Amino acid sequence: MSQPKTTKHRILDAAEVLFAERGFKETSLRAITTAADANLASVNYHYGDKKGLIRAVLGRYLDQFIPAFKQELLSLHQRDEFDMNDVFLCTKQPLLRLNSFKNNGTTIFMSLIGHGYTDVQGHLRWFITTYYDDVIQLFVTAVRRAYPCLDPETLFWRLHFTLGASVFTVVSSTALFAIAANDFSSRIKTEDLINRLVPYLAAGVTAPIALNKELL
Repeated sequence: MSQPKTTKHRILDAAEVLFAERGFKETSLRAITTAADANLASVNYHYGDKKGLIRAVLGRYLDQFIPAFKQELLSLHQRDEFDMNDVFLCTKQPLLRLNSFKNNGTTIFMSLIGHGYTDVQGHLRWFITTYYDDVIQLFVTAVRRAYPCLDPETLFWRLHFTLGASVFTVVSSTALFAIAANDFSSRIKTEDLINRLVPYLAAGVTAPIALNKELL
């Protein structure tokens, strides 16, 4: 028989569900404590404040994703040559494993990442770049090795567009699965979705720089 959840874990689980559904700004601590059958003092005791709770919710996913992603990147860097498809495929297994960590974990994680940007949660960017900077640099270095001609500003915009497309695709996966089944008689899973997404992202990041300048 499983042990009843502690107040700390009830708060974390309730916050995760509400943050993923509504976003960080639109979720009040009152809504979280009501869902968790807890009080505000418990949130302050265990997590300090709302920012601390947000970091804790995202952190338990990052603690699962980042080590696996790092290993994929380290293996990639051992190769003499690789392309942008290979770089983005490094995210595939680490993302899929989140579904083993938590039911629908891949979608929840991507939703939380998306809200971290759309809600302008600057403290989350600080949190991620401070605690996981080594992995971020491994990824950026891999992108530069695969396509060395990217200048810093172009790289920023293309990775920003990449994140947006990835978040939208994974978060809307349930609807996309239904459309694929209804319109094309295709039964696809999250793995298939990533396999379809990766070449699109790789092509976008490696689009000719000259095209960019002509459009400005």
